[in-house]
Amino acid sequence: MKLGVSTYSYWHFKSERVPIEHVIEEAAKLELDGIEILHQQMASEDTPYLQKLKRYAFIHGLDLYALSVHQGFVSPEENTRQKNINHTIHCLRIAHELGIPSIRLNSGRWGTVGSFDELMKVEGQEPPLPNHTEDEAFDWVISSIEKCLPDAEKYGVIMGLENHWGLTCTPEGVNRIVNAIDSDWLKVTMDCGNFLTDPYEKLEQIASDAVLVHAKTYYGGGEWYTLDLDYARIGEILRKVAFKGYISIEFEGKADAHTGVPQSVDMLRSAISL
Repeated sequence: MKLGVSTYSYWHFKSERVPIEHVIEEAAKLELDGIEILHQQMASEDTPYLQKLKRYAFIHGLDLYALSVHQGFVSPEENTRQKNINHTIHCLRIAHELGIPSIRLNSGRWGTVGSFDELMKVEGQEPPLPNHTEDEAFDWVISSIEKCLPDAEKYGVIMGLENHWGLTCTPEGVNRIVNAIDSDWLKVTMDCGNFLTDPYEKLEQIASDAVLVHAKTYYGGGEWYTLDLDYARIGEILRKVAFKGYISIEFEGKADAHTGVPQSVDMLRSAISL
């Protein structure tokens, strides 16, 4: 297993975007193996910028191993779903340009629970829109992802469906989508901090399809919530399924990232023997 950090760890969608070049420099100082780029944190999508990032990571001895993107396929509106399909295909191309072999994929959610605090109280689960069903939503998501598969294969970029809010807030939801599609180009991004109760039992249910692992840490207290995760136990779950990919730090604490990320690195190297 290799250890890297998401550029998100230094930003959290707040104030000015932290330059990805700065995260590359910090990751190199910490002797990490690579970085995961948050798409919304990129300063540009122009080719010169993409090639600059690729070059900068290379000369700092780092892999660019994942691009974290946002999309939502849970919508009764075909035009909305198509817009998100187009965005996903666009991001597959960006990943290819950067030499990145995987993107983080979201299913999307109903949006029937307004505030994030309320969403966390119900562990990411929402009631469907009026006159619609969960089965419809799964069909929309599965059909939308299937339309992205040819481009994933064309660009050589694996889509890693994350256990996130909405349809994928349970292991059953994740597995329902992945098993229905049954493709080498759709696997799982296993987020250790997105199952708020009984996390280890639930992580075990999706670990065998994981191609990327998000390791959330909360030094200084979580921005939105805090979990006390046993990463030695998670490491054993990953070893049982012979996981050999990247563990990607998503630092979500209130402490300064320049303190919280190094603490996260030390903890994970010790707990998982990286």
